[in-house]
Amino acid sequence: MGRVLVTGGAGFIGSHVADRFIAAGHDVTVIDSLVTGKRAQVPSQATFHELDIRSPEAQQVVREGGFDLVAHLAAQIDVRISVDDPARDASVNILGTLNLLEGARNATGGRRPRFIIASTGGALYGDFVTPPNVEDYPKDPDAPYGIGKLSAELYMSYYGRIHGMECVALRFGNVYGPRQDPHGEAGVIAIFCGRIQAGRALTIFGDGSQTRDYIYVGDVADAFVTAAAATQPAPGRLDVRGFNIGTGIETSVVELAEQLRRAAGTDVPIEFAPRRAGELQRSVLDPRKAERVLGWKARVSLEEGLRETYRWATGATATPAVATK
Repeated sequence: MGRVLVTGGAGFIGSHVADRFIAAGHDVTVIDSLVTGKRAQVPSQATFHELDIRSPEAQQVVREGGFDLVAHLAAQIDVRISVDDPARDASVNILGTLNLLEGARNATGGRRPRFIIASTGGALYGDFVTPPNVEDYPKDPDAPYGIGKLSAELYMSYYGRIHGMECVALRFGNVYGPRQDPHGEAGVIAIFCGRIQAGRALTIFGDGSQTRDYIYVGDVADAFVTAAAATQPAPGRLDVRGFNIGTGIETSVVELAEQLRRAAGTDVPIEFAPRRAGELQRSVLDPRKAERVLGWKARVSLEEGLRETYRWATGATATPAVATK
């Protein structure tokens, strides 16, 4: 039994992470502002605090909670919002993270929790490297969202080296699965599922050749539990405790749309729109370090994940909390 704090635990990924820690027997507390998260997604067994991660009250929860682990998933996640309002993005993703890190550094009784952040494996590296992206590739983000995540990781690396804290960054591919809202700050798969249900065309921005590494949310939840227990390397440079969490498989948006249409058994049309600012052309991760150091690897295929996601979107199945083994 351990005490775990999940920030953003009312959100898409965070609620799965909270479920997974509860299933593993941990005592879970959730912080979420409910700006985009949903109270109904917070596990009933968890203690819940409706707080902004930038607030003194959130820092106090971290400082006085006696946690063994902070799983930090609360964030501004929309690249488009970061382009339109970089100050808002930085406020949440940099200052919010720093606020929680200070709470962990000053933990009551000197009991500092391990601190795991949800980072990005696509936006972090930018379009100046040739995928598959390896953790120690140069980083030059193309959007403020990636800049914010990189800044948060740099702070974590500093806290590890200077203050001896156990800080870990999990750099996700494009996460999809049950509970992802097709409205607002959603991934393309959730949006496509919503459009298929409405009988509307699937809109692809650009020519559809842009690629992503799509990873199922249950696999991501497993990555947090695995990283929480794994022995970490000694603190060092930025990438020492950074891990790509992806499949290593590159899928174009056109291929994705075709696969999802097959999974849904539909022939809704595909239409194209102008490319959006700040969007990467290619993104796929090399996940071998996570397997080697953490003992984690993705287990759910895109075909299986799309089928399960669409079934959930239509209400045909309950939400799975963990990846299929």
